[in-house]
Amino acid sequence: MATHAALASSRIPTNTRLPAAASKSSSSHSYPSQCFSKRIEVAEFSGLRSSTSVAYSKNAREASFYDVVATQLTPKTAGSSTPVRGETVAKLKVAINGFGRIGRNFLRCWHGRKDSPLDVVVVNDSGGVKNASHLLKYDSMLGTFKAEVKILDNETITVDGKPIKVVSNRDPLKLPWAELGIDIVIEGTGVFVDGPGAGKHIQAGAKKVIITAPAKGADIPTYVVGVNEGDYGHDVANIVSNASCTTNCLAPFVKVLDEEFGIVKGTMTTTHSYTGDQRLLDASHRDLRRARAAALNIVPTSTGAAKAVSLVLPQLKGKLNGIALRVPTPNVSVVDLVINVAKKGISAEDVNDAFRKAADGPLKGILAVCDVPLVSVDFRCSDVSSTIDSSLTMVMGDDMVKVVAWYDNEWGYSQRVVDLAHLVASKWPGVPVQGSGDPLEDFCQTNPADEECKVYEA
Repeated sequence: MATHAALASSRIPTNTRLPAAASKSSSSHSYPSQCFSKRIEVAEFSGLRSSTSVAYSKNAREASFYDVVATQLTPKTAGSSTPVRGETVAKLKVAINGFGRIGRNFLRCWHGRKDSPLDVVVVNDSGGVKNASHLLKYDSMLGTFKAEVKILDNETITVDGKPIKVVSNRDPLKLPWAELGIDIVIEGTGVFVDGPGAGKHIQAGAKKVIITAPAKGADIPTYVVGVNEGDYGHDVANIVSNASCTTNCLAPFVKVLDEEFGIVKGTMTTTHSYTGDQRLLDASHRDLRRARAAALNIVPTSTGAAKAVSLVLPQLKGKLNGIALRVPTPNVSVVDLVINVAKKGISAEDVNDAFRKAADGPLKGILAVCDVPLVSVDFRCSDVSSTIDSSLTMVMGDDMVKVVAWYDNEWGYSQRVVDLAHLVASKWPGVPVQGSGDPLEDFCQTNPADEECKVYEA
């Protein structure tokens, strides 16, 4: 649990939405403060430097503490040898493969983070610059992107002046990852979700791949931020999965339930918004139910989200299962979990108190508790992975518990993809670990003989 708390500052989005009256935010997607048992303290990601950072020193002398700090704070601009005030140097280069719902949400979420160690330099989109720029700027769910989005040339768009290359190739082996020096690929097509498929990005020159879907194959580890991200290490695997949006909603509060009360078994139903995988009107589909018009029907379908929880919480293997009901709403979904627990004699308030404790502690920024009777649209653009609807928590008899949790299956999930990418960056060889917060103290840990670090006895 301590690991999760230590990572809180890196995973809590800098654009966490609070009500206009409290935060004076201009965001059109205010998120009710009453839904939080305690207001989220917004923390900034600390900004990491890779080993390729440029060090500056005067007159070729050895870099002093002041030079090191200056290097951290003042990078070079392209084509200039003079440091300028701005962001940290030498961020990890990121490519987005598949610029659909998750790809574009990821870019918006990343753009909203300050001091991110990532630099999105290229997207692979079959529609080219015209579609990529237009759909990034104008979104039927998210509204108009506040950033300035322009077409620079036939192969480049800009976001607030930052150039992002747009390529169009359906074969990952032919993508210019080696040429562009790509470190991390965000695999957002939903197609290349196994080792051989996602591995094509590695063959093309990328170093790491994050799949934004459940992975196929036991050789690809799955990570859910807030649950098992502490297990990640740079040398564990070159391809990892961020699981599904539903698993990201379910796993954090299931972890709390299991730790506090002990899960014996349970079933889950996710009432899920329709997705691009369904048909607008009746048409052929490998799943006959999903072949029917998405906006006109409640569509029962399968989901591996409940079983996938065991990938991040192995002790629950074989204890959970579930189904999905796709409904005629475009975004925001809700999980309904019913479980038997080992601990007897608990109340609904005991369950909600456990959630509040976790939401204020190790799962801050991941889990929230809502005490207000809201509906799905109120959770649009919520940054957390899951929001417990406390008024719907029930306890039957002495061992049956029902929990309902809301989640934005696009935005909230994309925030976790950014978090996982930040975690991957933090474990990159040559990237310094987060220090004490005192630059001089951190400098002197490795440079004790420097003049600024000497301690004289009185």
